[in-house]
Amino acid sequence: MTSQGWALIALFIALLGALAKPIGLWLFALYEGRRTPLHAVLGPVERGFYKVSGIDPQADQGWRRYAVHMLVFQLVTALLTYALLRAQGWLPLNQRGLPGLGADGAMNTAISFVTNTNWQWYVGEGSISNLSQMLALTIHNFLSAATGIAVAFALFRGFARRQASGVGNFWADLTRVTLYVLLPICVVYALYLVLSGVPQTLAMSVDAKTLEGAKQTISLGPVASQEAIKMLGTNGGGFFNANSAHPFENPSALTNLVEMMSIFAIGGGLTYTFGKAVGDTRQGWAILGAMTILFVAGVTVAYWQEAAGNPVLHHMGLAGPNMEGKEVRFGTAASALFAAVTTAASCGAVNAMHDSMTALGGLVPLFNMQLGEVVIGGVGAGMYGFLLFAILAVFVAGLMVGRTPEYVGKKIEAREVKLAVLAIAVLPLSILGFTALSAVMSDGLAGPLNKGPHGFSEILYAFSSATANNGSAFAGLSAGTPWYNGLLGVAMWVGRFFMIVPVLAIAGSLAAKKHIPASAGSFPTTGGLWVGLLVGIILILGGLTFLPSLALGPIADHLAMIHGQLF
Repeated sequence: MTSQGWALIALFIALLGALAKPIGLWLFALYEGRRTPLHAVLGPVERGFYKVSGIDPQADQGWRRYAVHMLVFQLVTALLTYALLRAQGWLPLNQRGLPGLGADGAMNTAISFVTNTNWQWYVGEGSISNLSQMLALTIHNFLSAATGIAVAFALFRGFARRQASGVGNFWADLTRVTLYVLLPICVVYALYLVLSGVPQTLAMSVDAKTLEGAKQTISLGPVASQEAIKMLGTNGGGFFNANSAHPFENPSALTNLVEMMSIFAIGGGLTYTFGKAVGDTRQGWAILGAMTILFVAGVTVAYWQEAAGNPVLHHMGLAGPNMEGKEVRFGTAASALFAAVTTAASCGAVNAMHDSMTALGGLVPLFNMQLGEVVIGGVGAGMYGFLLFAILAVFVAGLMVGRTPEYVGKKIEAREVKLAVLAIAVLPLSILGFTALSAVMSDGLAGPLNKGPHGFSEILYAFSSATANNGSAFAGLSAGTPWYNGLLGVAMWVGRFFMIVPVLAIAGSLAAKKHIPASAGSFPTTGGLWVGLLVGIILILGGLTFLPSLALGPIADHLAMIHGQLF
């Protein structure tokens, strides 16, 4: 570990804290439906969309109606994406004549991008045409991110409203977030990436002559526009197979820092938005504080282990940090930080291969995902996931000290607790269930390229990533098979929507309740005690998934490494 490495981590955390308030205020204006400076330019576009589609943005929807509209929209767009990917071979902007994807592959990819997972079983530059990249994939990068923020807004209204029947309007939330947050930032972001050397062209490749005189075909495409929303919307799907380790996606140390920061920017800002929504910004800062504690702990372990290096190589007399699978342009610290960031958020972009990390270094991304990716988390998804833990934490606190279980002025009762438990239980049931099935079936066992504990970790990581809607992988798993395309597709759908529906039900239940002023019997939810309780509850409940799988994979792999064994 070096002082430069720690300085990079400290700078990243400082930038996160500095951006939380201004981004949170912008999002709060959209949450309330107020005008922003961009309305003068984009307001006519928004109104035109409502007029053409027949939507009344002022129509308040109950949680059931909000959920149905959201689910139907996701299903229809998933089917359209499936059809587009299947027909890719006959469609334009496919200069290399790439064929359409197979049925199981197209299904997996459609679900992957609709759910904000962006799991990729294919080689991007060798499987997907420019039209499919732009029309099938990049559009979902915007819409899936906007959907997560819209659901977070609905839950915020549940806490903020008093004896109300509605939680907002899904179409208005989706449109405003896309039009006034994601799109304008990505236009500027993409221009910055182009200036930094990221390609943005409809050409699919260019031929170059190497120093040895050989011909080399270099893949190109509209990379910058996809890269911007890939990071800002915590999508993570790479235009190239090497993802953010590819110099055309991530050319320099500065773009690396900007890309990491953009992954956390909206998620961090939503904590302040929540504080503004409930009338107490200390609530938002407390949540951000708990998230930061968990994040710092994770990145510390990852950096420590990667800097310590591989014990097997040390036994062979090769000292130094673990550089296997890492870009020398970024080194150990930036790679470990990126790994922690991308899995603390549900992004999944990578600038190093997680499968090549040390056993305990790779444990950090796995643990981040198995917590439900609530350490900042995906845009919107991290915030509403974190509030599920907050509901359980205040309920547990009430049981321990005999105080009224209430949070930000709303009484927490059996209905909210049951729904929160139902949503959180999706993680262990899906991750452990599908992992166990794949670890005993021949089709599942055919996937890992490694045997023993590390091979098990590759399967476990895949279903953790899919259920948590992350999309990163231990790349040693050959997942482009009907078995894994099918099961991972189910895991992605379950992990996304089996959590969102209970969240919206909680929003509706809370919105209908009256506000209860804080009293001497209320448990304080802004100080250090509350932050500590939140961290503890998240770690305990995260252990429901983590502990049963721990000894079977990463720990066994680590013990094998320190005894000089290779798998």
